[in-house]
Amino acid sequence: MRELLEKYQVVVYLAAIIAGLAVGTGSPDRAAATQSLLWPLLGGLLYVTFTQVPLVRLRRALVNTRFLSAAVVGNFALIPLLVWGLVQWLPDDPALRLGVMLVLLLPCTDWFLSFTHLGGGDTPTAIAFTPVSLLLQLILLPVYLWLLLGQAALVGLIQRELLLAFGGLILLPLLLAFFTERWANGWPGRARLIAGLGWLPVPLLAAVLFTVAAGQVAQVTASVALLPRLALVFVAFLVAAALLARLLAWAFRLPVAQGRTLAFSFGSRNSFVVLPLALALPVGLEAAVVVVVFQSLVELLGMLLFLHLVPNRLFPAARSP
Repeated sequence: MRELLEKYQVVVYLAAIIAGLAVGTGSPDRAAATQSLLWPLLGGLLYVTFTQVPLVRLRRALVNTRFLSAAVVGNFALIPLLVWGLVQWLPDDPALRLGVMLVLLLPCTDWFLSFTHLGGGDTPTAIAFTPVSLLLQLILLPVYLWLLLGQAALVGLIQRELLLAFGGLILLPLLLAFFTERWANGWPGRARLIAGLGWLPVPLLAAVLFTVAAGQVAQVTASVALLPRLALVFVAFLVAAALLARLLAWAFRLPVAQGRTLAFSFGSRNSFVVLPLALALPVGLEAAVVVVVFQSLVELLGMLLFLHLVPNRLFPAARSP
């Protein structure tokens, strides 16, 4: 039954998004009330994902220099150049361009792990990359914004939000998963506990998607005129991210599972962390919020396509002769 749930997970996620959009459109007050559940749901999702990974393999993943090099080069050297090129398609509006750069420059550090797990990627390596990714984000995002937009004033705000997200969404679930693994070690029911938690990633991710879609649809529909050009930018980004992952996986001679991990890392962005940054921007930059919100909705659909295309088309498993 669990295999059947994972086989049809894309259908489950699409149903959750459609239901969320319907609730957000028909009952905005009810949808707004669900937003307080988003971070607990994300934390729970990452906890159950971590429990499905033998955490003792993290030390081995940390010395995987080929993957770490490919991920760093792609996320922090090539993708910023790609983002700079994409914003040239947009009107010369500082709020619009700031929103796009905020949301596309930062690789995801939360549900990227769950998509990697569900998409047949190398989850221990993905977990090992997360603190490296966050450290580089803290250092480099202010530099990017200063170089590309002259927005050095956002440095303190960005660093505070990223540290809060790392503590609440990565470190705490990881520690809980570690204690679960150690506490259950040697217990006769350990296998049943881990297997039971293994049922939860798909339903929890569906709940996250429902919450995001329900809570953000109202903001997006209020700025319809901005959406067509933004949609082109975000779709172009996803296509380029997938192709870049394929190119770097070949250049760094990565195995299939790590190539998939690279694709999910490049394609998923840190929209849940960036949204509080956008909401805290000064007066005159309100359009950045719409940009971040709309990107998260486009990414939801994009990640559902990635779940099918990455393991089946972009990085298919090697067939035995």
